[in-house]
Amino acid sequence: MNDDQLLRYSRQILLPEVDLSGQQALLKSNVLIVGLGGLGSPAAIYLGGSGVGSLTLVDNDVVDLSNLQRQIAHGQNDLSRNKAESASDSILALNSDVNVEAFPVRLLKEELELQVSLADVVIDATDNFESRFAINEACIKLRKPLVSGSAIRMEGQVAVFDNRGGGPCYRCIYASGGDDSNLNCVENGVLAPVVGIIGAMLALETVKLILRIGASLNGRLLLLDGKLMDWREIKISKNLACPVCSNV
Repeated sequence: MNDDQLLRYSRQILLPEVDLSGQQALLKSNVLIVGLGGLGSPAAIYLGGSGVGSLTLVDNDVVDLSNLQRQIAHGQNDLSRNKAESASDSILALNSDVNVEAFPVRLLKEELELQVSLADVVIDATDNFESRFAINEACIKLRKPLVSGSAIRMEGQVAVFDNRGGGPCYRCIYASGGDDSNLNCVENGVLAPVVGIIGAMLALETVKLILRIGASLNGRLLLLDGKLMDWREIKISKNLACPVCSNV
């Protein structure tokens, strides 16, 4: 690390759990973020600020005026721009040392698997079961840890599926998917700070996985009721009949 980096990351380096070796590990890491909306925006900003060396951003959507209430990686000047490209500019404005690659498209199976294979950790910040199932499958196949979150109305949830150890996967919870409308902010609405809380937690769990510190949310689903400010934890067990990971 050069002198500027030592100063930039000095508050993290002071932590005994991080130190110089941990900061160097972050600088060498690559995180894949799929979805740069309400959840992916704060996650990407915090990871870029924390010094994750490479961020791969994937989103085929464009910035709409209704997004600006909560999607903090985008501004008024980004309206009609692709979200991955807009978020890339925001990260680089904060930390030009980060290597950011933006994919303004929906990655198909082979392309998705390639990007998952290059990542140390994958963040699922999407809002539909089709994407979530595809990301989960790729992470299981390639044994990559997956950090997953969602938020709607005044509620949120976050979980970690560390596919390096044979634990439960996303499909162990949501075996068949079903109606996507319960994930959709357009239909249900969402309070802006709720996605910020969950998005920041996605970043925190990602950093912990990279540094191998603390206790991750692997095998646990953390649920937030923002209206009552109540947190609940549910243990996730491996589903022996899971259509994806039962034979892993």
